[in-house]
Amino acid sequence: MEVFAHVKYVRMSPRKVKLVCDMIRGKDVKTAAAYLNATNKAACEPMRKLLKSAVANAENNNGLNADNLYISTCVANPGPTLKRGRIASRRGFVRILKRTTHISIGVSEKA
Repeated sequence: MEVFAHVKYVRMSPRKVKLVCDMIRGKDVKTAAAYLNATNKAACEPMRKLLKSAVANAENNNGLNADNLYISTCVANPGPTLKRGRIASRRGFVRILKRTTHISIGVSEKA
């Protein structure tokens, strides 16, 4: 049984979050938590909180054992983009895209 946790509208580019998703996908929960603590990337903080939430969902809502869990799915999808801008040279206008991300983590029990 797969148990999910989601976070939406994280103010970070999906491209940066996907690097961390690829790093922890398929790992068991303890190893993934160790990777997230040791890695120096900004995306690790929301991913660490989300992993903790997914494990808590699995334990409390479904009665699964936390020692047997592994990360079965980890997805970072683009959310809405905030469009901002600033004045450039010769009175031009340069658009600045502030991207957001929706992150989902699914944990399952080892067979």
